[in-house]
Amino acid sequence: MRRHRITGLLGAIVLAAGTLAAAGPAHGLTPAGQPAGPASAHGLAPADPPPAEFGTDWHDPLTASPPVTRPATRSCEVTLAEAQFRDFTPYRGSYAPPAACGTGPWAKVVLRLDGKVKGRQYDRLGHLSLGGVEILRTSTPQPSPDGITWSVEKDVTRYRDTLARPQPVEMLIGNVVNDTYTGVIDVKVTLTFYAAEAGAAAPDTPDRVLPLTSPSVTTPRNTERLLAEVYATGSGGGCEEYWYMTTPDAAPYSCKAADGPHREVRVSVDGQLAGIAAPFPTVWTGGWSNPFLWYVTPGPRAFDVQPIRYDLTPYAALLNDGRPHRIEVSVAGVPAGQSGWSTPTNLLLWQDEARQVVTGALTRHEQSAPEGHSRWTPAAPGGQHRLDTGGSHRLTVAGHVNTSHGRVATTVTRTVRGTSVHRWTEGENLDALDATWTDEESVTHGPVTTRTARTYTMAGETTLGAGDRLRTVLSLGDRADTVTLRGGRPVDTSRLDDRYTGDATYTANVPRDQRHAVATTSARYRLYGSQAPGGCYDRAVDTVQGTVVVDRRRC
Repeated sequence: MRRHRITGLLGAIVLAAGTLAAAGPAHGLTPAGQPAGPASAHGLAPADPPPAEFGTDWHDPLTASPPVTRPATRSCEVTLAEAQFRDFTPYRGSYAPPAACGTGPWAKVVLRLDGKVKGRQYDRLGHLSLGGVEILRTSTPQPSPDGITWSVEKDVTRYRDTLARPQPVEMLIGNVVNDTYTGVIDVKVTLTFYAAEAGAAAPDTPDRVLPLTSPSVTTPRNTERLLAEVYATGSGGGCEEYWYMTTPDAAPYSCKAADGPHREVRVSVDGQLAGIAAPFPTVWTGGWSNPFLWYVTPGPRAFDVQPIRYDLTPYAALLNDGRPHRIEVSVAGVPAGQSGWSTPTNLLLWQDEARQVVTGALTRHEQSAPEGHSRWTPAAPGGQHRLDTGGSHRLTVAGHVNTSHGRVATTVTRTVRGTSVHRWTEGENLDALDATWTDEESVTHGPVTTRTARTYTMAGETTLGAGDRLRTVLSLGDRADTVTLRGGRPVDTSRLDDRYTGDATYTANVPRDQRHAVATTSARYRLYGSQAPGGCYDRAVDTVQGTVVVDRRRC
């Protein structure tokens, strides 16, 4: 049997075991979020047509996502890390708040990573932490022989509690450099602090940020609001990197999972299920056996591994007894004893400064029976195997806290669903998936209700044809609709629609200069409502053979 088309031909991200970490909100990959445009493609003039096939150089990576907005206030910059990653040795340093901008609260804090790499290298996954708190998790693009540069920006204002004090710094992008894989990953990370001044007030941020370094946690006794953020990634080059294509043991496929591909990221408190979520199906820049899809335009979230957020406020009173409690994260559906998932977690806490102890109660806990099933239909002679998978789960948790400003009740309801159809031939020369995952959440906190409907989609097919020509056609979607209601009336809305499509072909199993690769890609990021700069953001980036041919803004 041929090696699995997705995992076998080119490999994927290599992880540093036990040291991977976090990231956050949307970012732009071009300086200050400006469109790079075809003119910056290593000397290509805007009028130059794209080459007939990939050469030894291409446009630097960029996304269509918006830049981090910055207030027009006094600012200070601090270098957080500067390192060259050749192996699995982490960078370690120290951080201190900028003297000229104080210890906060700040109007905004923006993290920026600038990277460069050349030669030959796989995509790699990395992390950056302060005092054990993960503040960035990111992956890297694959380089050209002539070299590329890229940048990532992230709003890290919510980590004010951590940023307000000196902290040890740890960063790692696990890498392997040898005679074949020559790319040394060179990065510099800075933090820019923007002072809270007239016209730019400091936002509401957690009073405490605690890294979940062990299941045992003791929270401050006056906690009135509690969130968890989990940077869940299936990765490492094994089958859990492509969890959505695993099959039950009976099916003749190279990536196995006894219960099929349905996955769910769960949080429990003292052994009781407290939160559920659908994992995002991240495709890294070596994904689907075809790096030509990703050289310039990565898939959604590939450079910005966003956390899953859970509102655990119904459990705040239970946790406020001054005793240690167990908060644990797990991924349902992973075969027992199988590695491949990393779930670094931070707890974000808001405290009632007018109370030494906040009391209350957990008042409701209801869940449906979790469902996950797969049905394998064997291939007829010369035909295709088929695996139909579905899964769903619903959880409602409610509680209240007695604060200095009155009793506040919180109810959290979350429903996750997933459906997929996986088709493949004997030998896996054809391998295809059509999948949709939904994650619907409603949080009522006092008089305010926030409803978020998330939808993730993946539809693609990889084929290996005559002359070992490998072709991948793939589309990805990341969509979310959010509405906030007060007294039942909408007071805020936002809509996200981040889409990617690509079609790439190359000759497999030959040296790089004999691949004769061609590819077209299209990325479009649309954001409307309160979360968008000016209420509307719409940018499209198209490439042909690594040349940017469209970079258009519509808002």
